[in-house]
Amino acid sequence: MIRKLIKVTTLILALGALGIGMGVTAQTQGQKSRTPMANSLKQSGPTQQALYGEYKGVRIGMTTDEARAKLGQPAMKADDQDYYMFADTETVQIAYNAAHKVICISIDYMGGAGAPDYRNVVGAGIDVKLDGSMYKLVRYEQLGFWVSYNRTANNNSVVIVTITIQKIG
Repeated sequence: MIRKLIKVTTLILALGALGIGMGVTAQTQGQKSRTPMANSLKQSGPTQQALYGEYKGVRIGMTTDEARAKLGQPAMKADDQDYYMFADTETVQIAYNAAHKVICISIDYMGGAGAPDYRNVVGAGIDVKLDGSMYKLVRYEQLGFWVSYNRTANNNSVVIVTITIQKIG
């Protein structure tokens, strides 16, 4: 059981770190998202409101202490990132900037278990591939963050749903 938990944790950490690293790299280098504009919804106007903008009370811009107060003691922690394992099927990584403010929240649902419906995260019109994978990113420019929903393919591997909330810029 412990060996299985270590393998799953290692896989989740690798996938999560890749997701956070790729997102931060794309944003810091001023690159456009990997999603075409047709699949990306830009919310604008005076009443911009995110469908999904927090996880268990943690939001972009909170301090490290505020985030930890909401989520409890992380399984692994560092100055720039915390890792929580809430169940065998639900983990979250919180990334912090040098000022110790939340800049990214990445939630993984193994097997898709417990994941919210994509319509409640990024709205309707998600890009669905033939292999069953799904992806959509929504930018909330006025609010200063974006939200993405990513579901891996249905092939022989374990399906993972990743929801990411990340600061813009």
